[in-house]
Amino acid sequence: MSRSAARAYRDPLRPDLPLIPRDVWDFAPYHRWTFQHIREMTATEQIWRGRGGPMTFSEDLQDLRSIGFDTENGSKTVGDYLEDSFTDGFLVIHDNSIVTETYMNGLKPHGTHLAMSVTKSIVGVVAGILSSKGLLDPEAPITRYLPELEMTAYRGASVQHLLDMASGVTFDESYTTPGSHMQQIDQACGWKEHTKPGWPRTMWDLILSLTELDGEHGRVFNYRSIETDVLGLVLQRAGGRTLAELIGDELWAPMGAEEDAYITVDDRGLALADGGFCATLRDYGRFAKLLLDAGNRDGRQIIPADWIEDTRNGGDASFEGIYREVLPHGAYHNKFWIEDTRRRTLWARGIHGQFIFVDPLARLAIVQLSTWPTPLNQELSIGFLRATHAIRREICGV
Repeated sequence: MSRSAARAYRDPLRPDLPLIPRDVWDFAPYHRWTFQHIREMTATEQIWRGRGGPMTFSEDLQDLRSIGFDTENGSKTVGDYLEDSFTDGFLVIHDNSIVTETYMNGLKPHGTHLAMSVTKSIVGVVAGILSSKGLLDPEAPITRYLPELEMTAYRGASVQHLLDMASGVTFDESYTTPGSHMQQIDQACGWKEHTKPGWPRTMWDLILSLTELDGEHGRVFNYRSIETDVLGLVLQRAGGRTLAELIGDELWAPMGAEEDAYITVDDRGLALADGGFCATLRDYGRFAKLLLDAGNRDGRQIIPADWIEDTRNGGDASFEGIYREVLPHGAYHNKFWIEDTRRRTLWARGIHGQFIFVDPLARLAIVQLSTWPTPLNQELSIGFLRATHAIRREICGV
C-alpha cells in the first residue's frame, strides 16, 4: 500500500472499502490514517485549552528542504529526509519565529496527531509543576501516594526512579515477543479488544501484576513504558484530579494552546500516560517554545525553570547498550532524553517517529510527527538528529 492510500479507508464517497482491522489499527499501513483520528478508534478524555488566548508566533518562513547532510548511505537533503521518514508534520522554531511549517499525508493545521512516547515528557513536566507547588515529593516512595503498590515490585522505589526509568521492576518492553508486558498494554490500555484470557483488563491491573525485580532500584536506566503509567497515577493522587485535567489545568491552558488536546483512556478511565497524548503540530510547538523560554510565558512561570535546568543536567542512573549507540553523549532524566550532555539539548521521542527537539543554547526547537512503517528504526532516529543538526548549522550557525 502506498504512503497515502490509508486515507481511503474512511473516504465518505467509498463506503464499500474494507474496515480497518481492530487488532492492528495502530500499525502500518492503517496508522497513516489512524494516528490522526485516534478519537475514532478508542476512548479518550479531553484536555481543555482553557479560555485564554493562544501563544502567538511571528513568522520568518524559509525553505529548508535543500539543506544537505551526510548519512551512512551518502548525502541527503532535509527534503529527502522528510519524504523518507514518512513525515506527517514538521515544524521549526527559531527564537520567537516559525521558520518552517510543513503538513504532509493529509495532516491539517487544526488536526491532531498521536504523540506516542512524547507523552512521557509531557507527563514529566506536569510532575515538575506539581513538585514546585509542594504537591509532589520526587524523593518520596511511590507507596506514599499509591500504598496499594506495597505488594508489588515497586515497593521501595521512589517517584524519582519513575521519572528516570530507573526502578528495578521486571517489565518486558518487547513489541514482538508473544505475551510480553508491552503486548499486554495494548489490551489493558483499551486500544484493543479484550481477547486474551488471563491478560490484565486495565492498566491498573497490569501494574498490580508486576511483582518481580530484575535489579536494584535506582542503579540502571532501563526503558520501561509502564513507569510513566505508574507516575500518572501518582500525579492523580498527588494533584487530586485526573491526568487529563492536570495536564489541562497546569500546562495546556496556561501555555496558551490553540486547540484542545486529548489522551486515550482504558476501561477504568485511566489515561495512557506512556503514549496516548494527541495534539496539533503547532501546539506541540508551543510546548517546545515554553521549554526554550525556561518555562516562562509572558512573565508567568508555568514550568519551574529549575526543573528544566535539572532535567538538562541529566540523571544519575547509568546509560548503556543500544541507547548509547544512538546517543553517544546522551542521558535520560525526568522523562526526557538529553540528546547531548555537552549542549544539554532536550529530546522527547515516540515510536513511529514522533520527536520534539529543544536546544535552548541555539534558541531552536523542532517538532516532527510521523508514521514510520515499524515502531523502531535506528537509522531514521539518527537521520532525524543529522537533519536537525544541519538545520541548526544553517539557521543558527552552530
